[in-house]
Amino acid sequence: MELDYTLDELSKMIDHSLLHPTMTDEELIKGAALAVDYNCASVCIKPYFVKIISQLLDGTGIKTGTVIGFPHGNSSTAVKVFEAKQAVEDGADEVDMVINIGKARSAEWGFVSDEIEAVNREVTSGGAILKVIFENDFLTDAQIEQLCLVCNRIRPAFIKTSTGYGFTKREDGNYNYTGATVEQLALMRRVSDPAIQIKAAGGVRTLDDLLTVRKLGVTRVGATATAAILDEAVRRLYGQA
Repeated sequence: MELDYTLDELSKMIDHSLLHPTMTDEELIKGAALAVDYNCASVCIKPYFVKIISQLLDGTGIKTGTVIGFPHGNSSTAVKVFEAKQAVEDGADEVDMVINIGKARSAEWGFVSDEIEAVNREVTSGGAILKVIFENDFLTDAQIEQLCLVCNRIRPAFIKTSTGYGFTKREDGNYNYTGATVEQLALMRRVSDPAIQIKAAGGVRTLDDLLTVRKLGVTRVGATATAAILDEAVRRLYGQA
């Protein structure tokens, strides 16, 4: 796939994800250093480690991101608001919140809207931005479209496809997971307000994946394969690793 972007344009699309439950503090610190080396947009870190990472990233130009209600969105609204407040106080610049998926599937849009609005208010009052995670694997296209319309009214900074950790047991007993798809990203971009940015997560593992979603209007991705993606970009741009 033709490479029509600068290295900085590509690196600043990436939120380097450090959310795997097995990651140690040492691995989190090394991961943050990698994000600095590759000039990513942000590090998306486990909530308990926000304060440490925000201090390490101070002055680097790399944002500190974290997650709340993660990964299943089952916390009460009050708990999500508290998590958001704590995250921002600890130094988070960006907060990714999982919606209440069951409420969306039940078409309880008033609840869903009120929760997103409450968390967005808390996050933005502290000077941070909110990304609303839909977890598209569990939703129909009609539900995704309705969520976009809800967010059009509230105006969070981003809407996001997935957590990257939606491996829950399905009715057939399997633990399948897809993450961001071309079709759903196109739907989200078409329905959502142009001022709301889109983040893809789950499945963006190569440079070509990154280029594909960029052409769909995606401005940010969550990635663990950051080094592989950007090393390939360097090879294509400059003919070197």
